[in-house]
Amino acid sequence: MQRIRVLVVDDHRIFAESLAAALAAEQDVDVAAAGSAPAALRNLERAAAEGRRFDVLLADAELAAVAAPLASVPPQPSAARDGAPGGPAPRPAAPAGIALVSGLRTSHPYLRTVVLAERDCPRRAAAALQAGASGWVAKDCSLSRLLAVIRGVLRDETHLPPALLTGVLRELTAARRHRSESERLVESLTPREREVLRCMVAGLGRKAVAERLFLSPHTVRTHMQNVLGKLGVHSTLAAVALARRAGVGPAEVGAATAAPVGAG
Repeated sequence: MQRIRVLVVDDHRIFAESLAAALAAEQDVDVAAAGSAPAALRNLERAAAEGRRFDVLLADAELAAVAAPLASVPPQPSAARDGAPGGPAPRPAAPAGIALVSGLRTSHPYLRTVVLAERDCPRRAAAALQAGASGWVAKDCSLSRLLAVIRGVLRDETHLPPALLTGVLRELTAARRHRSESERLVESLTPREREVLRCMVAGLGRKAVAERLFLSPHTVRTHMQNVLGKLGVHSTLAAVALARRAGVGPAEVGAATAAPVGAG
């Protein structure tokens, strides 16, 4: 019998250990519990080093945030809040549980993740799927339902409560539309302006951008103002958020582009 190795991550230890004990009653399930995202990562690394890696991770959507985030989902501030008129309502920041899922997609690609939630929320369920989760399950579901989801995600199935499906599809469609609009705006930038934008995404200030690109601070200021104007935003933070939605990655800090001073 092939055994399924499950890791439960919830900062309410009683819940995590009780759920782990209930799942362990299944003949083909081995379970461990972790009380935080850092503890979960330690469990995953130790298990991988010992050749007994976990198959499925059950993560509480509302895990407490840690001082140094383990992973982050690109922020999705609304256009209205960031200075562009007519934007959608503000989106809440991604919970730490979803951020953990996002990081694990890269560091542990073999791992199937399921998010456990106190309440059904189409927006957060959509964010969980975008982060790489294979399922979203209410904490008050039956044990048999949870086991069905665990076995289903191992068959590469995606599991959502039927009542959430319409809302999640609407959120995913809206996210694609917002991304397309952000991509169109980024494409309106000149190559040099896109380069400056990548530096902004990397968190570089005007002086650091000038040094990196061999430009004068005045030229960098002009490029930054042009970037904000073309993107239709009024702050660097808003420009960075839009750039992330468009899939613009940060410039590699330390690498420089050879160009004469004042080149634009």
